[in-house]
Amino acid sequence: MEFKTIKEDGMVQEEIKKSRFICHVKRIYSEEEARAFIAAIKKEHYKATHNCSAFIIGEKSDIKRTSDDGEPSGTAGVPMLGVLEKHNLTNLCVVVTRYFGGIKLGAGGLIRAYAGSVALAIKEIGLVEIKEQAGLRLKLSYSQYQDFANFLKVQNLEETDTIFTELVDTTIYIDKNIKETTKRNLTEFFNGKIELTDLGLREVEVHAILDKEN
Repeated sequence: MEFKTIKEDGMVQEEIKKSRFICHVKRIYSEEEARAFIAAIKKEHYKATHNCSAFIIGEKSDIKRTSDDGEPSGTAGVPMLGVLEKHNLTNLCVVVTRYFGGIKLGAGGLIRAYAGSVALAIKEIGLVEIKEQAGLRLKLSYSQYQDFANFLKVQNLEETDTIFTELVDTTIYIDKNIKETTKRNLTEFFNGKIELTDLGLREVEVHAILDKEN
């Protein structure tokens, strides 16, 4: 399962024409989780004028839901969802709480405010890509391990879980689609004198660059 989502759960707020907009963001994996999160925010901010929401679930963004929670139809939930879609995000829920400050924003102003609140939260909290990587465990002599540093540098890889005994045991994680190529490169680099073990796949979080547009 590979997808892009929010780096961590969080909250970002701003004031627009005396109204306070608080965007709550949570990573979720089911509609039940999303609805529980929305209910919790509504309970916490029961005095708020509105608690509008949007969420997307599934690697292929199969489930999408929005709520305007009393705002004019189409001015809150859908624009919020649009920001998530623009960044190709999934498995997250956003709830924007509004405390009305006495100045009406109009339909266009509401759309900009709710979408802007989500965009600001995404920018402040950051994004990650959840990727599947293949693990390779290597058993090296100490002289091989010294040369291994050059291999890592050229391939732009990092080692992990390194153990020093009579030999050196270390692990690298790589994109699953280049696993076989990397194994061939390692075999060639060490002239066939290397012991490799497949560790299977793991999910890792990789920093994602935010699109320039919000």
